Amino acid sequence: MQRKGGHVQPGAGPEKAFGQALRKLRLATGMSQETLALECDVDRTYISLLERGIKSPTLRTMIRLCDILNISFTEMARNVDSLLVRQPAGKKTG
Repeated sequence: MQRKGGHVQPGAGPEKAFGQALRKLRLATGMSQETLALECDVDRTYISLLERGIKSPTLRTMIRLCDILNISFTEMARNVDSLLVRQPAGKKTG
């Protein structure tokens, strides 16, 4: 993990993978963070925190993001899974 400003930036893990997938999908639609935030009824900084892997969305927020980005929850999960850096067997995180 890296410290940047007041937040710890994760180098890997599910939050980072979700953020990368979200950013990729948002950019593919041509949507700004602000537009996505307005559509999702959240603050723009929250979208930024999600994309940087600093915050984890609730299930409700993930489903709302998928609806707005016109992607199924299953497809979002596949995108996240493909970006997820897995820990070798026997290694523990935390």
